Amino acid sequence: MPKPSKRFVAAAAKVEQQAYGPHAALTLVKENATARFDETMEAHARLGINPKYADQQLRTTVVLPKGTGQKVRVAVITRGEQLAVAKDAGAHLVGEEDLINTIAGGTMEFDLLLATPDMMPKVARLGRILGPRGLMPNPKTGTVTSNLPSSIREFQAGKLEMRADKTGIVHVRFGKASFPSEHLLANLKAVQETVDRNKPSGAKGRYWKSLYIGSSMGPSVEVDVSALQELVVEDPG
Repeated sequence: MPKPSKRFVAAAAKVEQQAYGPHAALTLVKENATARFDETMEAHARLGINPKYADQQLRTTVVLPKGTGQKVRVAVITRGEQLAVAKDAGAHLVGEEDLINTIAGGTMEFDLLLATPDMMPKVARLGRILGPRGLMPNPKTGTVTSNLPSSIREFQAGKLEMRADKTGIVHVRFGKASFPSEHLLANLKAVQETVDRNKPSGAKGRYWKSLYIGSSMGPSVEVDVSALQELVVEDPG
């Protein structure tokens, strides 16, 4: 295990072993984001679910009202007139069999893949390549769609896929360290509300076990989930 840097050790020393209120947690994480680039803000929610059971899986999307701070390269697999529609809507890559063959060959110069329903039988053969990377189009996450312009705009504006891993932890980015605190809070609140709204029917006992936030190069800080749930966040504009 690599030895932590002096910068990281100094930042970690500021974090106490306690659950902070949402405002205090964000302030501390932003203060500790001292890398020479604009660090990504990440949330990690440990849930009381066992995803190996179908009724305890969490897979959905969250719309971050203040965006992600990152440019999302959207690729679209479709055909006919929809090729031009997707291109005009701002898709980074557009294609049909040609794009499928490119992906099958191991080239994936995109962050998100959309497909129209009529192309899914052909896209299915890419499952072994796209599945492990979390890029396989799925109706549950809105990445299989007939409304390409709307879907492309939403994902480029801040819509993200969110799913629990095999240990029941949801990992999601919710902005950049340079964002104003009120914008990060609005995005974090959207994550919390989405997780609550999509609670699996088979979840038993305590649903939220913990919530930690941190920047990509900084130490994590525990957030008081109850305080976040009770918080009313007004649109900061």
